[in-house]
Amino acid sequence: MSQYSDFIRKAFGDSDRQRDAGLKTPAGIVRFDNISYGSHPEWNLLDVYRPKKAEGKLPVIAIIHGGAWVYGDKDVYQFYGMSLAQRGFAVVNLSYRLAPEYKYPTALEDICLAFKFIYAHEDEYGFDLNNLFAVGDSAGAHLLTVFADLMTNPHCRKAFKAQFPKAGLSLPKGMHLNAVALNCGKYDLGKDIDLDPNAKFLIKDLLPKRGTKKEMDLVSGDKFVTSKFPPAFVMTCPGDFIKDQAKYIIEALTQNNVPFCYRYYGSEKNPLHHVFHCNVRLPEAKKCNDDECAFFKEYISK
Repeated sequence: MSQYSDFIRKAFGDSDRQRDAGLKTPAGIVRFDNISYGSHPEWNLLDVYRPKKAEGKLPVIAIIHGGAWVYGDKDVYQFYGMSLAQRGFAVVNLSYRLAPEYKYPTALEDICLAFKFIYAHEDEYGFDLNNLFAVGDSAGAHLLTVFADLMTNPHCRKAFKAQFPKAGLSLPKGMHLNAVALNCGKYDLGKDIDLDPNAKFLIKDLLPKRGTKKEMDLVSGDKFVTSKFPPAFVMTCPGDFIKDQAKYIIEALTQNNVPFCYRYYGSEKNPLHHVFHCNVRLPEAKKCNDDECAFFKEYISK
């Protein structure tokens, strides 16, 4: 593991613990914790959050957390996830195996497993599979973009099978996402890398061959977008250190006539910060999450 990955685990962990200090489960939320969705006893776990008063099946939001591919788990996203549930959704908040201990595409394999869990437990947890959404931020937005590519583009599936023949990337039959939210994401791994020299260490920790051009092209989510890609809410802010990455996914969505909504929150005086939307205490986070859930509700099938 690179020293930079070690640094991220400590720095991000300290920041997230400070952000969520004192927060508790909202009174109106029922939660089901530490549900196994795969074989790994520590990482293949997820939580489900629902509004207590809601009856029957609810539209679903799956959370693909960020953390530079080397940090994070469902516990870091629990309060953000429950805030989404308060807006009328069943929320699936999952952990996945991290680099460098588990190289790419292990995280994608786990995401596939989690969606299989959702499809297999629709009645138990009240999942409305006709209304399935997902959110991802930072590295999670990258993983969600590639997952959506795999779901909608047969050329992407073929390329991944050739590069990673033993990877378990199968999806539930009829798998679809009504829409996605991509927050402060990394979409093209080969671009802007010189702007952050430390990013090169993360790429080496993430990819099996440490970042060959072929690998970088394959894992850049913007390169496999087609007209079948789900409608997307894309957001960033002035204080997001990878805000320039938004233009790559927006360009891909535009070229392929995919419906999308782009939002740039904050201002010069209030630049916010990378993944600010996870801080449920911020009024700007409330606004962003309200906007994303309203976007999702535009794509709910009755």
